[in-house]
Amino acid sequence: MPLLRVNDLGLAYGHHVLLEEANVQLFKGDRICLVGRNGAGKSTLMKLVEGVIKPDSGSIWKRPSVRISRLEQELPKADSQTVMQVVSSGLQEIGDLITEYDQLISQQLDDAGLKKLEQLQHQIEAKDGWSYQQRIDEVLSRLALPADKVMSTLSGGWRRRVALAKVLVTAPDLLLLDEPTNHLDIETIEWLEKQLLDFKGAVLFITHDRALVRRLATKIIELDRGHLRLYQCGYDNYLEERAHLLAVEEQQNALFDKKLAQEEVWIRQGIKARRTRNEGRVRALKKLREERSQRRNVQGSAKIAVEAASKSGKLVAEANQISHEFDGNILIKDLSFNIIRGDKIGLLGPNGVGKTTLLKIILGELAPSSGTVKLGSKLDVAYYDQMRDQLDDEKTIVDIVGQGRESIEINGKSRHILSYLSDFLFSPERSRTPLKALSGGERNRVQLAVLFSMPANILVLDEPTNDLDVETLELLEAVLVEFEGTMLLVSHDRDFMDNVVTGTLAFEGNGIVREYVGGYQDWLRQGGRFATVETTANKPAEFIETQTETVNEATVVKKTAKKLSYKDQRELELLPAKIEGLEQQQEQLSAETTAADFYQQEHSVVTAKLEELASVTTSLESCYDRWVELSED
Repeated sequence: MPLLRVNDLGLAYGHHVLLEEANVQLFKGDRICLVGRNGAGKSTLMKLVEGVIKPDSGSIWKRPSVRISRLEQELPKADSQTVMQVVSSGLQEIGDLITEYDQLISQQLDDAGLKKLEQLQHQIEAKDGWSYQQRIDEVLSRLALPADKVMSTLSGGWRRRVALAKVLVTAPDLLLLDEPTNHLDIETIEWLEKQLLDFKGAVLFITHDRALVRRLATKIIELDRGHLRLYQCGYDNYLEERAHLLAVEEQQNALFDKKLAQEEVWIRQGIKARRTRNEGRVRALKKLREERSQRRNVQGSAKIAVEAASKSGKLVAEANQISHEFDGNILIKDLSFNIIRGDKIGLLGPNGVGKTTLLKIILGELAPSSGTVKLGSKLDVAYYDQMRDQLDDEKTIVDIVGQGRESIEINGKSRHILSYLSDFLFSPERSRTPLKALSGGERNRVQLAVLFSMPANILVLDEPTNDLDVETLELLEAVLVEFEGTMLLVSHDRDFMDNVVTGTLAFEGNGIVREYVGGYQDWLRQGGRFATVETTANKPAEFIETQTETVNEATVVKKTAKKLSYKDQRELELLPAKIEGLEQQQEQLSAETTAADFYQQEHSVVTAKLEELASVTTSLESCYDRWVELSED
């Protein structure tokens, strides 16, 4: 028996049809990704399922007593509420009673207060509220959330956990998620994946994170031109099936158009033909015309081209032993690297570790606490993140991108502003819409249109993938791969990083930033990992204190440990030579893998060499850890 059934659902805003005779069923245990172009109506369908809005036609049947909760795209407010208060609010009336009881019990009460406390206790017992309190405690424990922490003291990643706890505490049968990974770092995204894999109910989610879809989705629902189509497969198989269906549709449309053209020729024949005209054939032609007029074609893909500036110097930036501190915290420690023209460097790490700070240091906008940065010559920088604050919500798209010009020059060719905006899927009518009326994905396309109209040989992109549909994401990837200049990218989209960057600067904790060849998966293969201590950067203070106590206890144990055995002493004596040999091997392999012609070799040779480098790096890290362990004993 399904949890929910959508029957012949229809919804339109004016002439814009979002849903037409849509049908689908959701069952317990389903993890379904809802895919479709920006503006296709995915979020609207979520609201219909939740019951926030009503359809024009059709119906949504829900199994009696089914519970539906939606994780909102926006983070909970960083206000004075405690975690307990926010999570309890998910239970509505009973949650309000528990919150009020929790507040009173922590106060010094007079007789009136004690009487109020007694009344609350009776109300909670009458509604079996203590079982809900137990459920709240279980959810808080499972998500490692501190009940008494104030929301304003938590980072974005932890507020996302609080939001998830708020919907899970209701024990929903169906969980709705709209872009749950926006602005989350990789660690938190992987944590979210685990929570959703363990969730026993059904999940319907919208996301641009292809790695998340591949990991979670058991089915795909595509919303395309008002119709819902269910694919009983994972994401990669969906891509293959969809490509086949679109090819078949294109072939059928071509045959239809050919027949229509032949009939149009016939109807326009001379007087003799008109006198002997077959009236049935005329009626059939009218029907063909009507059918063609109602066809909704597949929306075209964006066409992105970068306005290239003159080449920069070969050396873009050279960092020598740079370190940087902020409020006593070491963000970067003794980091050295070179960025050469054409490099595409990804900055990888949890939120708040200093990725944006390093960008500013590289670009010369911020001086490091120590060390030096030498910048190359002829640098023309286009900075994506800066444009978010520069865009005026009251201005139209034409005004923002054109800046008063009727035409702009892209790679030496003059383009009318409306023609240029059509490359980013904005019709002439839509181009005159104020920015404040646009969806998140459309706003991102405006920012990209501004960015790529600027002559640049260095692109700095800070989280460019938020709210973009998959087709635009893949096109952006292709453009960035072909871009001949230099690129600096901050992104938590693992697939995007893998497909675009040639090298990675990874923030691995305690100020340590290491340089790796390739993207996210290459970083993992080469032994990259985030230090456990680094994850405390976004944790509440009590979590950090607990970890500090654990470290101190461990240190005491080591200091009081017994003397080394002969075997351990001998191992300690041999380790320096072994470490030195591994370091030399790692240095040699790193030089080979960073050579300009390395990736021009056979795929098997490249893979083998990268795996060898990863193995040596892992062995070296193990030797370091073992040396520290034996030395401290």
